[in-house]
Amino acid sequence: MSIARHGSGASADLRALLSQVHPVFMLPPVAASAFGAVLARSFDPGVAILYAVVVFSALFVAHVKDGYVDFHVRGEDDDHPLTARGCRLAIAGASTVFFTGLVAVFALVGPIAAALTLPGWLIGYHHAPQLDTNPVTATTGYPAGIGFALLGGYYVQAEALTATVVAFAAVFVVVLSGIKVIDDAKDYEYDRSISKRTVAVVLGRERARTAAFALMATGLLAVTALAVLTPVFPTSSVLAVGVFAAVASLTRRMDSATTTAVLIRGSYLFLAALVVAVWFRPLG
Repeated sequence: MSIARHGSGASADLRALLSQVHPVFMLPPVAASAFGAVLARSFDPGVAILYAVVVFSALFVAHVKDGYVDFHVRGEDDDHPLTARGCRLAIAGASTVFFTGLVAVFALVGPIAAALTLPGWLIGYHHAPQLDTNPVTATTGYPAGIGFALLGGYYVQAEALTATVVAFAAVFVVVLSGIKVIDDAKDYEYDRSISKRTVAVVLGRERARTAAFALMATGLLAVTALAVLTPVFPTSSVLAVGVFAAVASLTRRMDSATTTAVLIRGSYLFLAALVVAVWFRPLG
């Protein structure tokens, strides 16, 4: 039986599965795990790749489960490339990859590494229909997954956590929560019609946008304060703040969908600038 709703055969099935890979939203968690490995400095590429695969498989589970619930269970979406059976098989396959990798992480590094890894799958699998019905968990689930990916990526290399990596993870959760609020606002009318309680539905679009930028500003101010006043962040981290702030300033008149796309890409630049700050410390 085909797992694709449109077309038949192996090529149709493959296209349907590949349609569940969303680079814009799947790259940041994978990049965060690599950033954690870079922060650790003692870099084992084999372990880093293993961890990236584990993170990716959890994200794949999240995207397929979300589509399955929205189309096949709730009937909210107009279409989905996978049949209900195809969704279940894809979730099972990706989960198998995840838990196989989790066992490998446990064997290679230990129980703490596994404990930092498991939340990624738990958040992804339970996003729909559990976490996405509450404005707090609907907003913070994806950012929290990125935070755990960063912590886990660091831990599997260093076998310890530091104040710096924990602070980086916290900053990413706050900044990305702001981006998620704006991302959810693009579906404001539809979410309101089905009584889905996103931040935009609860606060209204304008106040939600204000709250989103307040969250991002809080994260950037935290980086600045920790870089200038403490040894937790290198002083050069203020350059990353400037990069993201410059990108965010471009979105003032953009709609929610365009703003989200620009800010997600801005988060890549933010991440890259922090890597430069940590490794090269251009400000000394």
